Amino acid sequence: MSDVVIVGCGYIGIELGTQLQATGYDVTGVRRSDEGLDAIAAAGLTPHRGDATDPASLTSLPDAKWVIFAASAGGRGADTARRIYLDGLQYTINEYATRSTTPDRIVYTSSTGVYGDHGGAFVDETTPIEPTTDKTEVLADAERRALAASESGIDATVTRFAGLYGPHRYRLSRYLEGPVTEGYLNMVHRADAAGSIAYLLSENRARNETVLVCDDEPVDKWVFADWLATKCGYPEPAKRTVEERLADSSLSETAKRRIKTSKRCSNEKLRTLGYGFSHPTYRSGYHAAIEAVQHGRDPDEVWIRLHPDWT
Repeated sequence: MSDVVIVGCGYIGIELGTQLQATGYDVTGVRRSDEGLDAIAAAGLTPHRGDATDPASLTSLPDAKWVIFAASAGGRGADTARRIYLDGLQYTINEYATRSTTPDRIVYTSSTGVYGDHGGAFVDETTPIEPTTDKTEVLADAERRALAASESGIDATVTRFAGLYGPHRYRLSRYLEGPVTEGYLNMVHRADAAGSIAYLLSENRARNETVLVCDDEPVDKWVFADWLATKCGYPEPAKRTVEERLADSSLSETAKRRIKTSKRCSNEKLRTLGYGFSHPTYRSGYHAAIEAVQHGRDPDEVWIRLHPDWT
């Protein structure tokens, strides 16, 4: 038996596993690729080969106190999302629900994309979700499926993540090169995305609930881009309005809906539950990346492209 099994142990899963293992928990990370398994082992976690979309491969997973479903469809389309977020999640729930020793809790990692467009207004856990794309509709369905695990005797928590950033995902060129389209950024550092799950589990909080996970300060994209440019010693990037961006005739309907989506996320519930952020705002979260740029280092691989003389 393992204390924790993380299905889809990637960018957030490895960080979560590392945090939990540091506090004494035994953690098994599940991936289907050799590369993924090597990354899990390199982090000091126990690797286990498995594919959430193949129920036969899940039978060998160890029993666990907590199961985290953190599998990702990446940038792939709605069909892949359905296989992973709906089928894969359900297969995982089914596998553990039929065991003699069932988990105390399952956590599903979702996205604030399920909110849709709220015209820049604040949203929280009480705000009705209004997914605007096929993929975010899948995410909304997966949230409901996760919480329904309680009908199988497993309590569940949905963590609804804002935009993830951190090591290898600072995406600096997006804002320094521009042009930057207007709107709001809702973000959470990798350390806090993982840390929030570890906290909710270890402190026995938010059973059969959804928790929005974002930092303290949604920020205007233009304000953020100018701040980042100043800190990195770059000129302020070009800006464009939503209308200017939508004038691009090559945009798909899905892309247009995404560009029109605007909201600001509140972490009041997570704060009320007692979680303390390592990076309360982007100012702290981007400090390491900015410092690297200031010293001519490469916080994201993109800097090799921006500054080929540094390689």
